[in-house]
Amino acid sequence: MLTNLFAYNRWKIPSAFSIVQDGYKLVEDGDLDKGLRLIHDFVDRIITEPLCTAQVFGYKELDKLCQRIGKESLATIKHPKKDAKNSDVGQVFVYIVTKLQKSGGLRQVIANLIKAYPRAHHIILSTELEGKSDLGNMVTGSAIKADVSFRKAPQLSYLQKLTWLQENLLKINPQKAYLLNHHQDSVAVAAIQDEMGIEASFYHHGDHHLCLGIYLTHIEHVDLHPMGYHYCRNVLGIKNTYVPLVVEDQGPRPVEWPFRDEGELTTCTAARSNKVDVPYFVKYFEMIPRLLKTTNGRHVHIGRLHPWTLFKIRRRLKRHGIPPDRFIYTPWVPSVWKSLLEYRIDLYIASFPYGGGLTLIEAMGAGVPVALHMHIFSRVLSGLDLAYPEAFAWRFPDELLNYCGSVTAGMLREAGRLGRRQYEEFHRPDVLKSLLLGDASVLPKPKNVSDRFAAEPMEWALWMEQQMNIKNILYRSTYRLFRRFRARLHLN
Repeated sequence: MLTNLFAYNRWKIPSAFSIVQDGYKLVEDGDLDKGLRLIHDFVDRIITEPLCTAQVFGYKELDKLCQRIGKESLATIKHPKKDAKNSDVGQVFVYIVTKLQKSGGLRQVIANLIKAYPRAHHIILSTELEGKSDLGNMVTGSAIKADVSFRKAPQLSYLQKLTWLQENLLKINPQKAYLLNHHQDSVAVAAIQDEMGIEASFYHHGDHHLCLGIYLTHIEHVDLHPMGYHYCRNVLGIKNTYVPLVVEDQGPRPVEWPFRDEGELTTCTAARSNKVDVPYFVKYFEMIPRLLKTTNGRHVHIGRLHPWTLFKIRRRLKRHGIPPDRFIYTPWVPSVWKSLLEYRIDLYIASFPYGGGLTLIEAMGAGVPVALHMHIFSRVLSGLDLAYPEAFAWRFPDELLNYCGSVTAGMLREAGRLGRRQYEEFHRPDVLKSLLLGDASVLPKPKNVSDRFAAEPMEWALWMEQQMNIKNILYRSTYRLFRRFRARLHLN
């Protein structure tokens, strides 16, 4: 009898390979929809297990199974008449996503790719497997001044979504397709088949969890930061390409603005809950009140946090006797870069335990000094290799607190200058545009990984041991049930 992922509990899955075997059996039985669901739910299970974070990045056999399902699906499609690649509308580029979100780096990556071809037609195809997209101004042209359209898959079965996606790809016949799927999107990874003859790139943005698609061999594998590039190439054995993250230049912090104005330090972190509300030995909601007690300054948080996290931060502020207006919370801003300037931020404290690449680049471009967290076991999550070499890095809370309590205006000024130089050298939009247009002279070379990073095995061991308790297991089981229920609602 086939194993059923919906009936599994955490102790009954015999092996990852058994999931793959079940998937192939479903294919043989003609149940492609259940095969896609099986893959999706297995990956979703792994990415919601904190112990797997930055430990497992891909699984060849799952990618092969996705491709097998995609091949079977493609064989049932009557190929529609193709649009000519150089028709009256000119070049056409396709971006395959799981959904668009109002915030996050994916939206910016797509916008940068679109801006590189301002006269082309751009089509975003979304599977909507993880919820309804928030388009914002992505397709109005007001933000990126280009011809952009959005098409979403019907709220039907996984197989029907796959059929819809493949039919659209065949009909559009794009100049190039960019695959920017969420970790568990089996539909997107199954869609592009070699026999379609579509030039495509897989953008590895789901870079600190198991992600479907990283082992696809018939499309280009793109890594967006040095630590991911070196890990995929040297550890995972993937032949990859480095394409740096870029951000539109909004100008540096004016030189006449003093750091530590009136002696106080204004800090900022930009991240949603998915980067700071995760199990770790240092907790964001505990650190911010301690930080404000040390600096007697202000801390600005940009990005939506869980209400419970906000409550815990404000409760600790009250406990420490810190006025509540010293913690400024704004769930969303159109530009982190501009907000850093508007709030006159002295120090950007990168999110932890999961760092954010684009927000770090925005801070450096704005000439704002950065403080990075050195993760206890993951170079990718630390972000050291993305920042300027002299950037301050901390691992234990007292290291950050001592630095923030003693850093001088002169130290901040010099760090801001180094960050701006790093941005200008590696992350200007014209670097990406020249690269995409085939200018070999600007082919970027990723920095070598920093020798400052070293894992902390004992802290890692203790943290892992503390995760294996009834409370955490029940919490994760409940969270997975909620995600599964929510996913089913999206199909109805």
